[in-house]
Amino acid sequence: MTSLTTLSAADLSRAVRTFEALLRAQKEVINRLNVYPVPDGDTGTNMSLTMASVAQKLAELPDAAPLGEVTSAIATSSLMGARGNSGVILSQMLRGLLADFSSDGDVDVAALRAGLRRADELARQAVSHPVEGTILSVARAAAEAAQSGEALGEVVRNARDGAKAALARTPEQLPVLKQAGVVDSGGTGLVLWFDALCHVVNGDPLPVTPALGDPLPEMTTVSEEQATLAALRFEVMFLLEGSDDAVVDFRAAWELLGDSIVIIGGDGLYNCHIHTDHIGPAIEAALAVGRPRDIRVSDLLEQVREEAWVMAATTTATPYAQTTAVVAVVAGDGVASLYRSLGVSQLIYGGQTMNPSTAELVAAVKATGAASVIILPNNKNIRAVAEQVNDLVDVEVHVVPTTSVVEGLGALVGFNASLGGEVNAQAMKNFADGVTTGEVTQAVRDTDSPAGPVREGDWIGLSDAGIVAINPSLGEALCTLAGVMVDEDCELVTVLEGQGASAEVTEILLAYLAAHASDVEVDVHVGGQPLYPYLLGCE
Repeated sequence: MTSLTTLSAADLSRAVRTFEALLRAQKEVINRLNVYPVPDGDTGTNMSLTMASVAQKLAELPDAAPLGEVTSAIATSSLMGARGNSGVILSQMLRGLLADFSSDGDVDVAALRAGLRRADELARQAVSHPVEGTILSVARAAAEAAQSGEALGEVVRNARDGAKAALARTPEQLPVLKQAGVVDSGGTGLVLWFDALCHVVNGDPLPVTPALGDPLPEMTTVSEEQATLAALRFEVMFLLEGSDDAVVDFRAAWELLGDSIVIIGGDGLYNCHIHTDHIGPAIEAALAVGRPRDIRVSDLLEQVREEAWVMAATTTATPYAQTTAVVAVVAGDGVASLYRSLGVSQLIYGGQTMNPSTAELVAAVKATGAASVIILPNNKNIRAVAEQVNDLVDVEVHVVPTTSVVEGLGALVGFNASLGGEVNAQAMKNFADGVTTGEVTQAVRDTDSPAGPVREGDWIGLSDAGIVAINPSLGEALCTLAGVMVDEDCELVTVLEGQGASAEVTEILLAYLAAHASDVEVDVHVGGQPLYPYLLGCE
């Protein structure tokens, strides 16, 4: 094909969607390269999810959408959908690239060069401590290489080649990469953006997804810097609505709480990312600026353990001392994984028809080894048993009276392992009180209810108000329940898929929410809980 001389709105959209497809195809390959700043194996997933949000938004635009609409869609959706450290940096690069493109017409060589320069500069401004040998080095090399060449086709190839050369140098810049025998994972993902551009502009072939191959060499030593970063247990992310003038002070407050800090955005909306041991203070710092929402917390230590092919966690992981630990009652393997990722020390399987005994709770509390313990009963039938434990052990025990696993997830956002039990209990209760819950289950007998007669086999939706939905169709009952729960105060809907859930029914729910509550963020997780194919939570 003849190389393009400019990028139209449609060309830019195609390049972004091609980039998203490449990331989706190669996310596991990129994940396996991830050893910096911690070996948590999620860079490919985070970059892929970030671009999936962008691709979805672009798909909603008309084919003839002008350049301004396309760039606005990319900038907004990448900010709102950014996941993880790598996704946030990628979002900032895209926003920088597009910031000064015209609202109509095409993108010429000069605009593309200037955009790549701006993407490099803004990405580095977003990161508190830029490190060479990362995605930042690859972005800078691409921007510099793009300054040579005349035609658009030549410029994008120069940028791609510069990015690939910089990626090859990353092991020499970061010893942790050299020790693992890998190149930087985020930089690997970014090179795919230039592959996508070259494909659209010149018709260059797309890269073939490499096989996963054999396990990567284990790291036998860890640098002092990486050991410090790996010791920070939690990754905290949220969107922050607040004053632009206060963001500098907010960043300074975060500098005292952790590392891997990335804050991007503007005009009152920011996407914020930090690695820290202090979940509660990290969120509280945002309250001085404005309102944090869509809060996500991941346990980095648990992810490090899961990625044993990168690092022998049993010999290199830094022990993590807790002042306060959490014991939680859960149902379903997926729910258990979510709770572990949020720092829960001991899990007990129980629930509506399998309540744990006092002795089981006592044993779990003792097994934490902590001076203070929080119990999340996650069921009203278990609360009374949990409240007996404090009198039977030598440690301080507090019960946060959660009535469902979804409410328990909300409570865990307020957990800070380094603080005392009483402070944690109050903070976690405050977060739990901001969650409304609902569940769908199947009737086992005929009965009457305030919502109408129930027949055996009907699906019933239960909220805090009782039965609010009755329908032979699981999807219809689920949507009715969601309609009752999701009001104007709801910002995040958490969906836990249990036994009996299906992709088809989940899609029905997502379509319903998109149509009736388009401003609400939706997080779907595989919970695996029995009896309840769907558990819902609104925050």
